Amino acid sequence: MTLIFGRYSMENMENMENMEKVEIAVIGAGLGGAAAAALLRKKGFSVHSFEQAPTFDRLGAGIHIGPNVMKVFRYLGIEETLSSIASHPAYWFSRDGRTGDYLSRIELGNFALKEYGAPYITIHRGDMHAVQMQMLPESTVHFGHKLTNLEEREDGVLLSFENGQNVFADLVVGADGINSAIREKLLGVEKPNYSGWIGHRALVNVKTLRESGLEFEACVKWWWEKSRHIMAYDTKGDGSEYYYVTGVPDQEWNHGTSFVDSSREEMEAVFGDNAHPIVKALIGATTSVTKWPFYNRDPLGLWSRGRLCLLGDACHPMRPHMAQGACMAIEDATVLSRCLEETGLDGYETAFRLYERTRRERATKVQTISNANTWLKQPEDPAWVYSYDPLTTPLRESLPA
Repeated sequence: MTLIFGRYSMENMENMENMEKVEIAVIGAGLGGAAAAALLRKKGFSVHSFEQAPTFDRLGAGIHIGPNVMKVFRYLGIEETLSSIASHPAYWFSRDGRTGDYLSRIELGNFALKEYGAPYITIHRGDMHAVQMQMLPESTVHFGHKLTNLEEREDGVLLSFENGQNVFADLVVGADGINSAIREKLLGVEKPNYSGWIGHRALVNVKTLRESGLEFEACVKWWWEKSRHIMAYDTKGDGSEYYYVTGVPDQEWNHGTSFVDSSREEMEAVFGDNAHPIVKALIGATTSVTKWPFYNRDPLGLWSRGRLCLLGDACHPMRPHMAQGACMAIEDATVLSRCLEETGLDGYETAFRLYERTRRERATKVQTISNANTWLKQPEDPAWVYSYDPLTTPLRESLPA
């Protein structure tokens, strides 16, 4: 099957010999895309990353990375670096947002090292991303490359970008997020679904927080009634940076942008006068806060076609309530790299089939639970998530019955 996106001039088609050619083009250089490029390079492939953003900034957001992905970072040689700049929470707590009563207390810290084989960290996503990008040669990362045209041919894929550049690749990996251009080429134009939830994100004033005299645990998930919550945690090992994100029902998102500014007053209205003192202190220490809509999609029945395949949010976006969205993208990248190593570029059809069959059940399960917002609210064993090792999990020839 030939997939065509947009139109090409005769000049483009006639000058193929002068066009840049790469083995694997990764569209998107975010957390999942950077991991995919690094892992594929480590397997011996020639990989170039194409990112539509002109540059990356240290955006104000925290992230959890479980042992399931720290094992991958160990393989890539960056585990120690990330561990040294991250926080290492001893527990995941879920507590009632009014009374402060513990709903669950899940052991991490040294227990995670022993039980799951790697640490559990919380870190600023910008700091982690910067470490990931250092693994990639600058000459292979192309910023300001927004994909506008795509044509799959028998011997490769012709890519054209808004800046006028053209690239011919043997394979294309779509790691370009929930609004993936590659997904659109595979499945047609379809907007993601607004989930009915928003999240407020803020880095708080640590000095103000400490002046409250209250004790702030490194990783706490505060529940408010049966729906809304606020999750707060350290993003640096020295405790100098504290971050929170909320999950709040909101019927519609009419702003037309990916996020908008919020305010301390809005946060106070959302969580109310009956909120626990620590919740109030977090809001009181807020200097600036933004709010973001949460979008998702139904589980996909198609992860690849021809020379194109998807990973991460391009394939199975989810709400952030399980703190596993980026982890699933990096797990995907790990398994995909193993499958292509197994088959070589010429066996890409088999590799993509192995990849999907190995990953689909797990990614769909995590996507479903994350969207339900029930993860670790009550005591449960998280070993099925954290003990997983994408470097050694068997590659599945067929889907389970």
